[in-house]
Amino acid sequence: MTNLSKFKIIECMERTDISNRLVISPLLNKELQLADGAVDVRLGTQFIIIKRTEFMGLDPKDRLKIKERIRNYQEMVRVKFQYPFILHPNHLVLGSTLEYISIPNDLSAYVLTRSSWGRLGLIIATATYINSGYKGCLTLEIENIGEVPLALYPGTRVAQLVLNRLDGVGEYQGSYKCPTGPEFSKAHEDKELEFWASENNKP
Repeated sequence: MTNLSKFKIIECMERTDISNRLVISPLLNKELQLADGAVDVRLGTQFIIIKRTEFMGLDPKDRLKIKERIRNYQEMVRVKFQYPFILHPNHLVLGSTLEYISIPNDLSAYVLTRSSWGRLGLIIATATYINSGYKGCLTLEIENIGEVPLALYPGTRVAQLVLNRLDGVGEYQGSYKCPTGPEFSKAHEDKELEFWASENNKP
């Protein structure tokens, strides 16, 4: 795989074949957000926060209860532009990009924390790879590993999308299709989970 230059990124965004065009929308400041090898992306207005509850944890194999427990364990909140979302040390929240993204089938991408925020202790994504063919806002696993609370403002450029050209073409086959904000985990829908977590396989 080869990282795309700024020129190649623009070229992919201007393809005449709409079905295979790179889409990053809205791109509010093209000059500011586009750089060689990466596109800065902004923080959206929706967050899934983790609530402290009385039950001990989440077991993905408990498919009948896991959706209800995830909903009880996490809550969707919205933050208006120009208002802060305060992320405390050692807390994990799910956010999303402001931009809706469509990755062509001959590209893939990584989403990484912008270094200015990383130096404050912010990690913007723990699952960083984006498959070719993905469409939707990117869910960001946001964690503060610093020592002080951080004020995060929707619209701020907190992450960057590093685009790569594939040796061939790919197709998105994941569980998260065309989201417009952060999505709850679907770990309980893993097709292999029934085997690896089966009661019958215990000694």
